[in-house]
Parts: sequence; structure tokens; C-alpha cells
Amino acid sequence: MSAGTVVLVGTAVFAVGCATGGTGLRDGGPARTDAVSRSASSGPSPGDSSVPSSASSGRPVKKVDPVGLLMKDPKVGAEIKRDLKPCAGKEYPVDVSYGRVTGSPVVDIVVNVLSCADALGRGTYVYRAEGDSYENVFSDEQPPVYAEIDRGDLVVTKQVYGKSDTLAYPSGEDVITYRWNGEKFTEQDRVHSEYSNVVDGGVPPAPVTSQKN
Repeated sequence: MSAGTVVLVGTAVFAVGCATGGTGLRDGGPARTDAVSRSASSGPSPGDSSVPSSASSGRPVKKVDPVGLLMKDPKVGAEIKRDLKPCAGKEYPVDVSYGRVTGSPVVDIVVNVLSCADALGRGTYVYRAEGDSYENVFSDEQPPVYAEIDRGDLVVTKQVYGKSDTLAYPSGEDVITYRWNGEKFTEQDRVHSEYSNVVDGGVPPAPVTSQKN
């Protein structure tokens, strides 16, 4: 775990992890390691009022109902809303991170929606506090996708699949860094890594990485 990262363990949580270099607080699931190795996780149950502490200021952070945010948000796709159901019992496949990524004095909320079957990221959203409500200021519903807060930036990871790729072995990965410019997120950096599939039980060579500044 990186220095300065606080890991939260809340109710109705299967597993908890921390993002590499991240400064946000995670609630409700493991950090992304790759799109296929995560176990399904859940966000807090609707109505959960437990209050974590801010990693950067130590001040209380009001915990929100991520499922409620998504279901009331007109920017969230109808398919995501239709399929957003508990995987088992009351466990929703939702990861939630609290942290400052838009420069707001109130912590922002990053919500990742996963699939129950394989824990692939189906959609990712950033909510910014506007008075007593939250505004959707970023969304990506092109799976597999997963977002994290890293040192004040929004880092979005997308697995890249070719026509013949299996779910377990994508062709590569795009890691895109976004930064808030006062009004919206703009792309600051993009790193593309290409991978070779495992052949005959061997270990694939190191990825070929290209970076766009």
C-alpha cells in the first residue's frame, strides 16, 4: 500500500484494497489490479450513514448512497440502471472512492459499477458536490473501464481486446490521466501497453509501452 492512503472497511464489503499512489478513500471493494482478477465487490447498502475520515484533512466525509446517486442520475445509461442489482443478498457490485479530484472544498465521489459475473468495470462516474446535491461531471460507459484518484488526478484504465482475445488475456491496456481545469476534465496523459498472450504455459514478455504527453 502506498504511503498516505487510508483503507476503509465498511459494512457489506467483500474485500478492500488501495490504489497505487492514490489519495482518495475507497469504500466498498478492491482496488483495480486488472480487469479480470478483481473479485466482485459492493458499495454501502442504501441508507448506510457511517462516516469515514478524509485522508488529506482528517475531517469527516459524509458517506453517500452510490446506488441512489446512479439511479437518479439522468446521465447514467438505461442499461446500467436496469442491470444494477445486488449480486447476492444486498451486495451491489459498486466500488466507491472519496477524494479531491475537482478542486472542490468538499470531497468528490468516484463510483465504479462492476459486473457480478466477472467483476469487469461496466461504467465509471465522478460526482462533484454542488450545494446539497452532487453533479455528474465525468462518465465512461465503454467497458471494461475502471477509474481511481491518484494524487489529485483522475486515472482511468481501459482493457483493450482484439477480435481473437479471450476475456482473461486482453491485447493491451490504456491508462488515461485526466485533470480538472475548473470546468471539466481534460486528458493530460495516455499510456498504451501491448501484451502478448501466454503461450504453452510460458510467461509473456514485458509489455511494449507507448506514452502520449
